[in-house]
Parts: sequence; structure tokens; C-alpha cells
Amino acid sequence: MEKWDGKTKGGLWGYKFFVFLIKTFGIRFSYSFCFFVSIYYMIFAKKEKNALIQFHEIGFGKNYKESKKIAFKTFFNFGKTLIDRVAILLINKENSFTYTFNNEKALKNINENKKGGILISGHIGNWENAGNLLHKRITNKINIVMVDSEVKKIKSFLNLKTGGPLYNIIPIKSDLSHLILIHKALKKNELIALHADRVFNKQKTIELDFLNHKAKFPIGPFVLASKFKVPITFVYAVKESNFHYNLYASDPINEIISEQQIAKKYVSNLEMMVRKYPTQWFNFFEYYDD
Repeated sequence: MEKWDGKTKGGLWGYKFFVFLIKTFGIRFSYSFCFFVSIYYMIFAKKEKNALIQFHEIGFGKNYKESKKIAFKTFFNFGKTLIDRVAILLINKENSFTYTFNNEKALKNINENKKGGILISGHIGNWENAGNLLHKRITNKINIVMVDSEVKKIKSFLNLKTGGPLYNIIPIKSDLSHLILIHKALKKNELIALHADRVFNKQKTIELDFLNHKAKFPIGPFVLASKFKVPITFVYAVKESNFHYNLYASDPINEIISEQQIAKKYVSNLEMMVRKYPTQWFNFFEYYDD
């Protein structure tokens, strides 16, 4: 399994272009450009394309032709979720989106227990968009833990044009200061959302069965979830149609269990979601060791 480099696709020019399109022509028109962007990636982003093809060949047993078609659809869907990321934050654009929350009571129960909670997700769909859509519905105290690797110019531009995300970001730091911020947030009955499907730098890993092969997952998120001893749930936000998202939350894990047990439950849940939404698997690096 190739380790993720911490960088998200798309540059400053791309964000400026889509902000212009959304404001000038609307969201639906902006989606049409994702077709051309997908063609570009299929031709020039060979590393990312081949990684997706490998994932579906090994994980799903698809042939090369089938996997190539899925890769194209994945690039197309990824572009649309990035447009949504901007559109949801633009003035009055959030009203263009609807969503269905499967098991919303799970998050409400966690919030009402006033112990804080940990929401573990993955790069299937886009939980950032869910964080914005759910603002104040469950709580306005959602913290997303992420690798803070976006170019500063991009972040400044998005903050200027959209007012910034409707959730708090806790950046992962090498000095582990993010653990202190997470602890403080949980003490204030806030929710912590983090991803657990990408291995970054020299992270320790756990190897588990995932689809039809062994894959490595970072053990850190599961250690964190186990040590803080707060309710844990697995959450996802996937795009069901152009303007509708499906949000999922598993029943909370309230008992204290080991990081290995949490990891196994998470990977089983993640596999279920990937099988249901294979073209919204947004990990663009080799996921399986040959």
C-alpha cells in the first residue's frame, strides 16, 4: 500500500475557476466541466488513474475495462463534490442541497449525553460537506481533525469568497498538540470527526482484510478513540444525486474496547459503504500491496 502524501487534488486556479462558474452560471452548469476535468485526469494523471484501476481490480475483481470506466466516474464525482464544497458555503447556495440522514438519532444521543463523541469516517463521499450541511442541526460544535496541508493561498481564497467552513478544523501537528485540542473539545461536549483510511508519513499501521485483499490502516485514530473513552460512531456523507446527499451514522460504540476491535468494526463498516458507492472512493494512491 502506497502512503498518502497529504496533498489534495486541485490548485488555486481551479478553485477560482469554479467559484466564478458557480456565481455566474450556477451549480448544474459547473458540473458539466467535471466531464472535461475527468478526461484530463484519465490522460495525464496516470498514477492516480492506475491506483483506482488497481483498487477495483483487486478489491472488486473487476477487469481492466470495467475498472477504467469506474475510475472515470470516480474523477467525475470527485469534481462534483469539490464544487459542492464551495457551493454549500456560498451565500444562499446551501439551500440548493437536501440530505437524508440515516440514523440521525445516533449523533443526537451522543450530543445529549454530554460526554463528547468521536465520529470516524473515511474518504468515501465527503464528510466536510456533511459538516457544513449539519451545522446547528445536531450541534454547531463539530471539529474535523485533518492533515493541514492545503496551500495557504487556497485556504485564504476560500475563506474570503465563502466565509470559511461551518465547522472547526483541528490540524494534525508533528508535536502532537492536536491531542490537547481534541481533549479540550471533548471536555466541552463537542464532536470530533476524523478519517481513518489513509496512512500518512511514518504512521503505525494495522493490517486488516478489506474487500478481497489485505490493506493497511493507520492505528492512531483507533488508539485515540479507545483512550478517550467516549462514544464512537462511524459516519459518511455520500452524494446520491446532483443536489442530494445521504448521511450515515452507525449505532454508537459506548463500551470501552481495544483499538484493534474498533479498527475491525470500522473496516467492516467502511467496506459496506464502498460496496454501495464504489465511484465515490476518493483515495487516489495504490491501496493494496501487490
